[in-house]
Amino acid sequence: MSKKSLIASSIVGAMALAGSNFASAASLNELQNGEAAIVKASAKSQTKINNIYDQTQELLAEYRTVVDETENLKVYNDHVQRLVNDQQAGIDSLVRQIGTIQETKKGVVPLMYKMIESLEQFVELDIPVNLKDRTERLARLNDVMSRQGISVAEQFRLVLEAYEIETDYGSMFSAYQGDLEFEGTNITVDFVHMGRTVLVAQSLDLKNAWIWEHSSREWKALEDEYLSPITKAIRMARKQTAPDLVKLPVYAAGAGE
Repeated sequence: MSKKSLIASSIVGAMALAGSNFASAASLNELQNGEAAIVKASAKSQTKINNIYDQTQELLAEYRTVVDETENLKVYNDHVQRLVNDQQAGIDSLVRQIGTIQETKKGVVPLMYKMIESLEQFVELDIPVNLKDRTERLARLNDVMSRQGISVAEQFRLVLEAYEIETDYGSMFSAYQGDLEFEGTNITVDFVHMGRTVLVAQSLDLKNAWIWEHSSREWKALEDEYLSPITKAIRMARKQTAPDLVKLPVYAAGAGE
């Protein structure tokens, strides 16, 4: 081989080696670029995974909240249903009661008329305590019974109230002013009574006194010895003086017969 050929071969060999080095460097760059792309893709995938995980946790929390709310709503709905059932039972009861109102009225109204009639007879036969107020009250009851727009319940309440007032007279100690008719003369007096045991009266000038005699149903004049006790009793009943023992006349049963 000639020297020229040897030089040419050397040049070719050197170029081949250089080409081989260039090829290796290119492959290394491609490998590095590939790894970088893989790392980048891996990081991107991890980011997506993280996002998906976060979303999953949020959805899980929302699901649990919805489940809790659903349970609460179920409990509340059950509670409301019980209230509705109870209200319906009340409505059904009212409907049944309304259906019997007319029948109830048919029994109560005649009863009230009988009660008022009995009360009128009682007042007429009783000692004449607050007779003016009692007769006016009976007149109002009869007026109420004949007026429209007043419920049966209100009418019945007024009748019972009148009975309660009449009952109170049996234990009441009170004094009031009114008119007394004695021997054809109308006299303004102070009345005082202790329940239905005694009813006495005294003229406003404190000079005359009377007692109601129930057996004869008339007023009887009293002796002067009773003037001071009756005056004291009137003041006690009006709370103008302290309570104390007082001597008042009382007709015994059968007296005067």
